Amino acid sequence: MERLINKRILLGVTGGIAAYKSAELVRRLQDAGAEVRVVMTAGACEFITPLTMQALSGNPVHTNLLDPQAEAGMGHIELARWADLVLIAPASANFMARMAHGHGTDLLATLCLATGAPIAIAPAMNQQMWADSGTQRNLLMLQEKGIHVFGPAAGSQACGDVGLGRMLEPHEIAELAAGVFEYSLLTGKHVVITAGPTREAIDPVRYITNKSSGKMGFALAEAAAEAGARVTLIAGPVYLPTPARVDRVDVTCAREMYDASLAAVDGDCNIFIATAAVADYRPVNPADHKIKKSTEEIHLTLVKNPDIVAAVSAHEKRPFTVGFAAETQDVIAYAQAKLTNKKLDMIATNDVSGSNVGFNSDNNAVTVIWPGGHKVLPLASKKQIAKQLVELIGIRYKD
Repeated sequence: MERLINKRILLGVTGGIAAYKSAELVRRLQDAGAEVRVVMTAGACEFITPLTMQALSGNPVHTNLLDPQAEAGMGHIELARWADLVLIAPASANFMARMAHGHGTDLLATLCLATGAPIAIAPAMNQQMWADSGTQRNLLMLQEKGIHVFGPAAGSQACGDVGLGRMLEPHEIAELAAGVFEYSLLTGKHVVITAGPTREAIDPVRYITNKSSGKMGFALAEAAAEAGARVTLIAGPVYLPTPARVDRVDVTCAREMYDASLAAVDGDCNIFIATAAVADYRPVNPADHKIKKSTEEIHLTLVKNPDIVAAVSAHEKRPFTVGFAAETQDVIAYAQAKLTNKKLDMIATNDVSGSNVGFNSDNNAVTVIWPGGHKVLPLASKKQIAKQLVELIGIRYKD
């Protein structure tokens, strides 16, 4: 079931008494970590209300192909693109027939035609309808199209008959839905990433900071989510959109980032990646009001900030810990020293003395070092570097 973490499931509900089971199915999928949106046919609305499914899924329920409100928000094409899996449960005999012959007469059928995601159906109907030769031909056509078929089960039916045709139980459908997805390197793991700079207040309008843009950390968050991880991104003050499927925690100063990081590690963090450029020092006594320009000199007394990655590495619930070292000279030597002194599992280091990589650039080039080995990731976009680095972390984490 870990394979459902961060997955987007579009649940289609068609007309049939088994529609009541779809309510529980929403919960089962969500409990496994999936995000669920629901599309209902007109027939389904006769058995269970859209309001019920909306309350359970936490998202608006879509019912009409040409609903102006739906089109203005997330139209049928956007829904089709959004889904990682289109799951139709229950799938009636009528809907199976329309799918088999490529009809797009309502929203759900149109979505099935428009999506590039895998499609799965959980048939539910009277045993004689299931056994009918037309239904079986339609089933064969659907299977030839690559559509996954979950069930049906045998047993007592609402009409009083006994035989094949019952929809599988929600927990069974959820498990089969998980099986549609392959395991990725970080499937089911909780990855915590720090990104961006910190700001250390001098007075209410001035602060000490650095040139970090946060782009590398945000790229890593996106890559980790794509690799199947549940991602928490602890971000300093940056102006970047949150990557899809990533939980973001905004902080300002080093102490806030320290507290957020330790709170995450106290939870269920498996991998911690410290990409943030945390200020090493902060003013001891920030002024309560703006400091006026009255003298030629201002003297600031600075105190050292807590070392976040060292604290994480020394934590009693220590995750696999990855550091970053942005250097301007003796890059490899400094990185190796940090790897050893802070007892890290891995460190990625780069030379930020130029303008073509590192801070504020869209590109990067890093050397990744771990005890007993290293790998050079040559100049590429930060998104490409992030994917390579996540792959390395996944491999080393499993070792």
